[in-house]
Amino acid sequence: MTSAIASTVHDAVAAASRRLVTLSHDLHADPEVAWEEVRSSARVAGELADAGFGVRERWCGLDTAFLASAGGGPLHVVLCAEYDALPGLGHACGHNVIAAISVGAALALAPLADDLGLTVHVAGTPAEEGGGGKIELLDRGGFDGMHLAALVHPGPVDVAEAEPYAVSHSRVGYTGRAAHAAAYPERGVNAADAFTVAQVAIGLLRQQLPASVRVHGIVTEAGAAPNAIPGHAEGRWYVRASDLDELAEVEQRVQRCFEAGALAAGCDLSVEPESKPYASFRNDAELTELYVAAASELGRTFTEGADARMNRASTDLGNVSQVIPAIHPYIGIDSLPAVNHQAEFAVAAAAPAADTAVVQGAQALAVTVARAAADGAIRARLLTGR
Repeated sequence: MTSAIASTVHDAVAAASRRLVTLSHDLHADPEVAWEEVRSSARVAGELADAGFGVRERWCGLDTAFLASAGGGPLHVVLCAEYDALPGLGHACGHNVIAAISVGAALALAPLADDLGLTVHVAGTPAEEGGGGKIELLDRGGFDGMHLAALVHPGPVDVAEAEPYAVSHSRVGYTGRAAHAAAYPERGVNAADAFTVAQVAIGLLRQQLPASVRVHGIVTEAGAAPNAIPGHAEGRWYVRASDLDELAEVEQRVQRCFEAGALAAGCDLSVEPESKPYASFRNDAELTELYVAAASELGRTFTEGADARMNRASTDLGNVSQVIPAIHPYIGIDSLPAVNHQAEFAVAAAAPAADTAVVQGAQALAVTVARAAADGAIRARLLTGR
């Protein structure tokens, strides 16, 4: 039974491989950042509509989200498609590959849905890169009634389990007073200096932070002319930790560093969240085992060690995994020495190895779902939410 399922799925994905690779390349060539993925979401939803999926646009009221569905079985599976790019780097995290994999898996599963008792959904989920699109969907009921959530993410190598940090994303601003830097320096209140003090304080704080914590960010604005004291400065800052409890504790300490900058420079401080915090990930062990088996049958091998650390990257699917069973494996695109969030990785995300990953990722993901649906014990567990 399971070998017959695999053969059917492999053939279906192979038959759709050209359109899947074309979708990946089209998304890659036209990158759109978080919450602005108008053309990208339309492309992905259009592929599914053309294949007979019913598509609900503006899902849960989000302009660039959608839900595409096929089949009418009681077991509801949602495959997440990400398609937002990184500012200035394009698809340097390979979300074009994620979207194409989820579409390919859904295309292969749709003809089997009734026999397997499945309803197959593809969720177009915007703004993973800091915007928390899946958290918004989760809070608005978008994952209600779903029994399993999954996606396959590209990385340098294959890794079975996601182990992401919980993370908060904040926009930090300092307001001072501009003045001529030579003629009237005493009349200025330097907002750029406030960031300098805060960054020094954060740098010193790192010595006392646990190994499970990361603090990093950028200054996006700190003046426009060297002869004008900056009256305003802005930045974006991330704090990561092992879980939401540790994150909340560390955020207070980092907040005091920003307050120190404001106090020292005499500026007003504003810290605004860009999204709700991302949670750590709860991997479903049985589904992970099924995925590893399905990928291994295709000749893929899994890696540990330094090259595998992309699995520590934060994801808003973590919040979903706290509510319903989920997996988030990584599939290698032969990019080394380039790794995610480098310009060279963006190039690799549309190279032949990435195209192979699109096809094999879709095959492995679809086989995983099909075998889970066909396994009586796993199916019963998923349906009952245990």
